[in-house]
Amino acid sequence: MKILLISPCIDIDIKRPRFLMIPQLALHMIAGLTPSEHDVRIIEEEIEDIDLDEECDLVGISCMTANAPRAYMLADEFKKRGRKVVIGGVHPTIMPDEALGYADSVVIGEVEGVWEKLLDDFKCGKLKRRYHEPCPNLDRYIPLRLRKTTKKRAFDVIPVMTTRGCPYHCEFCCVHNIYGSKIRHVPVENVVRDIVDSGGRFILFLDDNIIGDPVYAQKLFRAITPLGIRWGGQASISIVKNKGLLKMARESGCSALFFGIESVSQTQLKGMRKSMHDVEKLEQAIKTVRSSGIFFHASMIFGFDSDTKETFPETLVFLERNKISSASLNILTPYPGTRIYQRLLQEGRLITNDWRFYDHKTVVFAPKNMTPFELQAGRLWTLQEFTRLSSIVKRLPFNFDHPLYHLAMNIGHRKIYENDYTRFPELASRLFPLTDITKLNRKAFSISTFRITDFIPKSTAKAL
Repeated sequence: MKILLISPCIDIDIKRPRFLMIPQLALHMIAGLTPSEHDVRIIEEEIEDIDLDEECDLVGISCMTANAPRAYMLADEFKKRGRKVVIGGVHPTIMPDEALGYADSVVIGEVEGVWEKLLDDFKCGKLKRRYHEPCPNLDRYIPLRLRKTTKKRAFDVIPVMTTRGCPYHCEFCCVHNIYGSKIRHVPVENVVRDIVDSGGRFILFLDDNIIGDPVYAQKLFRAITPLGIRWGGQASISIVKNKGLLKMARESGCSALFFGIESVSQTQLKGMRKSMHDVEKLEQAIKTVRSSGIFFHASMIFGFDSDTKETFPETLVFLERNKISSASLNILTPYPGTRIYQRLLQEGRLITNDWRFYDHKTVVFAPKNMTPFELQAGRLWTLQEFTRLSSIVKRLPFNFDHPLYHLAMNIGHRKIYENDYTRFPELASRLFPLTDITKLNRKAFSISTFRITDFIPKSTAKAL
């Protein structure tokens, strides 16, 4: 039989820069678990269009929260055409009853241990409504045979995951709800085999923290060192406390790491589950990572209850003072399944349950110390200033170990800013019912229309 595996986009009219997209892994794993007698095609809608009339027997859709509405729409359309539809992924795992309103079946959690059973049930006409195997064993090697048929991205990145599960229950994260609270490992020999079989030269480890288990990380780094690859991943800034591990990471081919700094507010840092609660120590850690020859990408979040309008310029000053090469500037998103979603719901602070806006960059709740509009505008202003050509060029000499990364990442984030800038008027009029919105002229839209600079504190204005 023919199976279509689909990753929907959020908005078919706004596509992200391809080289900033994280490559699909889940659908390739599903394809790898599918017996070879079946014909499988993977479609990433961010890259190629979907033909709703394409002949197939079964449609599998994987989605996050922001693209769930698009997934549901596609599921409806395929079902109208007589196709059976299975939905899985992060959002359906957290909201299975909602997903079942659109699909014939939902896969809750991880797909190992259920996919082959699902296919057998489908062939026998006995497809169940729910499939769930909590914390499946990861020892089995899954050949990802369709990797080489997918459309290429810049840097030809190959995604790999080595661990699942997280022992921390951060307020704004639901990883433990999906993968469990215990860290589980893919055998190192399977990781090596996957990398070799992929033929890729740049590997992106999708783990939430590649050094979450230092003992396993050391084994992994030793095993991949002879492969001569380059790799990137996400790590805790605490890696600088283990100089030996940092050195091993670099020698194994690590060229870029993503660090969740989240906030530069001393108050907020002390209240978070972070390995460093002091800004000065954080700045020294940044220098240590860069001096090791590893590209430093920072992730920042705006919208914590301790944040004020001063947070935006303070964050910009921090990023530019520390010559951070590239940064993701996000808005706190209370995803369903997280403790912060429940808290904001109980406090009556959620302003929409339209999942399309739960995308890391749209305000969907009422902040404590500013309006939703000010939070949205402040994030946009910070992104605008950080990705100005003058700022990009100013930071380049301090990131000369990886000039191509620096330019590509900043150009990509500038494109994100331009897309968000264009989208802002419609977004603001829909979510933030302020008097100023009625004065908006979309064709002549200027960020100054909203007087963002009015809330830049005079104490930090000179530093900008």
